[in-house]
Amino acid sequence: MKKSKVGTSPKANSPSQLIDARIKELADWRGETLSQIRSLIKKSVPEVIEEWKWRGVPVWSQDGIICTGESYKDKIKLTFVNGAKLKDPKKLFNSSLEGNSRRAIDLNEGDKVNVAAFKSLIREVVALNASKQKGKSIGKV
Repeated sequence: MKKSKVGTSPKANSPSQLIDARIKELADWRGETLSQIRSLIKKSVPEVIEEWKWRGVPVWSQDGIICTGESYKDKIKLTFVNGAKLKDPKKLFNSSLEGNSRRAIDLNEGDKVNVAAFKSLIREVVALNASKQKGKSIGKV
């Protein structure tokens, strides 16, 4: 695979433009999957902030990181920084299960996303992030 040019000049493009370029660059099932995930996040959290961090990783935030969207040769990995604190009744998390904090969803070619469960998980992350922000503001004068 050709070395990526996306993100070589982060000041020239907004994070949203860089994510658009990454999706286009992938040009296969990974781009389609990343695009679908992005759309689901935006539908779940219309005021989501898109970021471009760590030399080329799409990040979605609202009062803190919701998740990252890393692309690999064989998968799209969605990492949830505080995933261990979330309820996951539909067992979406299938990676990084041993840690104390983060959890991930690895999506491979042909995997179908449980849309309702994913959107619910995204809203739960946003609620957790908001509760942490409220906790930080308590005691400030």
